[in-house]
Amino acid sequence: MRPYLAAAISLFALGSFAQPVPEYKNPPESIRAVLDAKPLPARFIDPAGKTLAVVEARRYPSIEELSRPFAALAGNRIDVAANGPHRVGHIDRITFRDLTDAAATERAVAIPPEGDFYGIALSPDGKRFTLRRRTSTSTELWLGDVASARMAQVPGIALQNATGGSLDWMGSDALLALIVPRNRAKVADAGAPTGPVVQESFGRRSPERTFQDLLRNPADEARFEHVVTAELVRINLASGATKVIGPAAMYESVVVGGDGKHILVQKLARPFSYAVTHQSFGREVSLIDLDGALIRNLPNVALRVNVPVQGVVQGPRSYISSATADGNVYWLEALDEGDPRKRVSHRDRLMKLAPPYTGEPVEVLRVPQRATGLFPLDDGRLLVQELDRDRVWVKVFLVDPAKPGAELNTLFDLNARDRYNNPGAPVTQVLPNGRSAARVSEGQVFFVGTGATPTGDRPFLDRWNLEDKSKKRLFHSTETHYESVVRLLDARGERFVTSRESNSEPPNLFLHDGTAAPKPLTAFADPTPQVRAIKRELVKFKRKDGVDLSFWLYKPGDLKPGEKRPAFLWAYPLEYTDPALAGQVSGSVNRFEQIAGTSPLFLVLDGFVVLNDATMPVVGDPEKVNDTFIEQITMNAEAAVAKAAELGFVDPARVAVGGHSYGAFMTANLLAHTDIFKAGIARSGAYNRTLTPFGFQAERRNLWEAQSAYLKLSPYLVADKLKEPLLLIHGQADNNSGTFPEQSDRLFAALAGTGGNVRYVQLPAESHGYAARESVGHTLWEMSTWLRKHLGDPRAP
Repeated sequence: MRPYLAAAISLFALGSFAQPVPEYKNPPESIRAVLDAKPLPARFIDPAGKTLAVVEARRYPSIEELSRPFAALAGNRIDVAANGPHRVGHIDRITFRDLTDAAATERAVAIPPEGDFYGIALSPDGKRFTLRRRTSTSTELWLGDVASARMAQVPGIALQNATGGSLDWMGSDALLALIVPRNRAKVADAGAPTGPVVQESFGRRSPERTFQDLLRNPADEARFEHVVTAELVRINLASGATKVIGPAAMYESVVVGGDGKHILVQKLARPFSYAVTHQSFGREVSLIDLDGALIRNLPNVALRVNVPVQGVVQGPRSYISSATADGNVYWLEALDEGDPRKRVSHRDRLMKLAPPYTGEPVEVLRVPQRATGLFPLDDGRLLVQELDRDRVWVKVFLVDPAKPGAELNTLFDLNARDRYNNPGAPVTQVLPNGRSAARVSEGQVFFVGTGATPTGDRPFLDRWNLEDKSKKRLFHSTETHYESVVRLLDARGERFVTSRESNSEPPNLFLHDGTAAPKPLTAFADPTPQVRAIKRELVKFKRKDGVDLSFWLYKPGDLKPGEKRPAFLWAYPLEYTDPALAGQVSGSVNRFEQIAGTSPLFLVLDGFVVLNDATMPVVGDPEKVNDTFIEQITMNAEAAVAKAAELGFVDPARVAVGGHSYGAFMTANLLAHTDIFKAGIARSGAYNRTLTPFGFQAERRNLWEAQSAYLKLSPYLVADKLKEPLLLIHGQADNNSGTFPEQSDRLFAALAGTGGNVRYVQLPAESHGYAARESVGHTLWEMSTWLRKHLGDPRAP
């Protein structure tokens, strides 16, 4: 080989294949100033309604923290050293003061700087609080006194918090806790495999969604059992004494009964599954007394295998213990073998076992459709919610367990997507025994809701009469403020605390007592006054088939009259059975805008017009609605861009589209099948539906039942038609079902291979949403840079 040729080849190799050291970028200063502003603190009112806790937490962890090692086991990401979740919050500051006296002196808790404190919980009487602290070796339990604002570590306790649920109040003077077994041996080294991993399926269908972080082999099983095994202890808070009342086992949940005499225990049971997460593992269920003695074994919950799409396991499921002194235990059982496609008169029944738990369980009622929720009332009755899968319809029944077999007493009956007629949710309270239940006063229950209307949300407080089903509206947010009830302070709903805000006033607490104007209880200042310059309005319009649509228009404060700017449309598709519901408005012009994370609203600070939360309905029969998905999102997008152009603020030739997750899937399809947009941004999406063969989002059919729909909806398969510039962003550790990083890997390869215009950004250590400050800042830099490159400088003439 000639010397000069050899040298050229060497230089070419170095120049072509040497990769630059990657580095995180920061967005423009206009964005960064808001991104790094101190957030408003969280506010908690103690269960007794006497004390206000103000909690300041760190908004963004560092990439170093996110990069901590973890074990991916049975759908969990576990910090093995700390025996807790891989990602936890971090509380910087806690203060307490009298709730109703805004001038009262704040009592600040002295929080040690080491470790991560998270998970504050106040006792039922409001006198104590607990915190967890993650360290490099364990998860500690800390106990504090509200009056003095002092706290200390509970000695000798290392919580087992790998799957959550490690603490439960037993009244106000004792705690039930799951702790790491004190004589636990180290998990044995798996060593070399002893044989192949074998799975079998013979004739029975088991359509599972695509999960990540599953168990893969016997070594994983051993590690999982090791980290979730715990001892059950009772901690006397007055004396500090700790008593083991449950031997080492794989506890899934432990709940003290409302009678204070029994504990409902659910333990994970083998065999494990390599196809589902631990929430779907089988469970052994029992009742024990407060000293750990067995009262009775209850029917076990089956491992979730061979379950139809949108089905449930056969046999018992969804155990709850009564919140009140009756001591009842309830569970649900399927009457259709768990198969939603079977035609039966009743799909579920509610079972009850009453003290002393020696008799046979009693059937309380049967419901025609699938029971999806049990909500206890503080008078011992229950609210039972059912969902009609075919109609996407919800009913709520009032149930008196003392009257088994009674005729169904329907309280609410409406479409699950109907926001305008949604009655809201029952107001709950923490009872002295530590359990939560909906408050009943003189036969009436309180409900709070967002109060969606055609002009925006107006939260409310209602009092429903359970006998004649009449209601009285006790409070309704005004047209000038967004104000929602956060706590009732009396039994009649005449004294309550609200959170009030407007487009220019940050959320603050107000006391309503009926005697005068509401009294301000807090006075938090605006942390980002520059955001107030943004102009926001609700814009309504119709698509060509008459379906109502809307978007929230965000205009930069420096937008001049007659000026047209490039725009960014951000959306997320939703399915509807009724076109009249598809255009229902969500949000309120009176909300105090707080921009954080990777919100597209940061781009308004960069000069772009943003069409946020553009309604993207897909209307039709739930079984086949996706057959017209592309046609309907095309109509939605055409109508939105045309309306934006009509307003005169937007240049229709310079509009980009974007979305996250299912919104990213929408984005890729719009770019592949239409010429509406000049560019797109797709974050953490799924683009090849053959990789999610057993359903996705609201799709009920599997790939083999609706092959044409799956193929039609896969932008990966038409990558050669996707020529508009597309920015792909994906977390390398995305564990969301269906949106594996491989989805973006393959779409990038397809676009690169067919001559597309694509930039692919992979965020190390990030999951489905992006958390680290470095990742968030870089994502915003990528979005801003991409739009400027393909739409132009928004402030240029």
